[in-house]
Formats: sequence, C-alpha cells, structure tokens
Amino acid sequence: IAAVPSDDNILIWHAFILGPSDTPFEDGTFRLLLEFTESYPNKPPSVRFTSKMFHPNVYADGGICLDILQNRWSPTYDVSAILTSIQSLLDEPNVSSPANSEAANLYQTNRREYEKRVKTTVEQSWNAEPTLASNLRI
Repeated sequence: IAAVPSDDNILIWHAFILGPSDTPFEDGTFRLLLEFTESYPNKPPSVRFTSKMFHPNVYADGGICLDILQNRWSPTYDVSAILTSIQSLLDEPNVSSPANSEAANLYQTNRREYEKRVKTTVEQSWNAEPTLASNLRI
C-alpha cells in the first residue's frame, strides 16, 4: 500500500494497493485516486479505482461501495486506514449491497467463473501506466 499527493494539488492523491495473498486478487497491483475536500477529515474523500476492477462492491466507474467511505465515516480514518479497508474488501465483498450485480451474482453462484474474471483483472493490472510509480517516487 502506498499513496502520495499530486505534485500540483494536495487534495488529490494517487495510491496503489496490492491484491491480498492467498486470494484471487493476489499479485494484482491496483491503482486508486483519492480526492479530498476542504471538509476532510470531517467528511470522507472520494475514492475510486483507476485500474479496471471486477468486484461486487466496485462500480463501473471505479467508485467503491464501502461503509467507511459513506455512512460509517470517522474523522479518525487516515489514508492508510482507508486503503487497508479497501484491500480487505477485495477478498471480503459485501454482496448484500452490490455496486456490480454481475460480479455479486457470480461470487454467490459460480465462484470459479468469478475467480477467472478476477484473474483477468489481475493480469490487466500488470500493464498499468508507469505514471503511478513516478508519482509515488518509490
């Protein structure tokens, strides 16, 4: 997990998370964009994947359906806590509140096909644009 603010705007952060070990997301490197407002930390940032993602709680535009980014937000959450929660969500989706109904349905009814689709997403993450690494200056 890593995150840095943009060079030209402290309110926009670029981040990446690695897929958790021993999950279908293992070996994936997934990019995210965090957009803060002047109301942070009283209001959560907007967070979305910029990498392609196939997951029950990720919208087509990369938006993430996660309680701590909405009604369970707390000003005590920092960037690390947000990204760690998203990383945990990858292997522990909330299928009762899906953002992607196809992914939720496959997760519940055809785990093999779901994992195949996730594997494709993982492989696509390897071809990520190099701009993130340069933004992170690792």
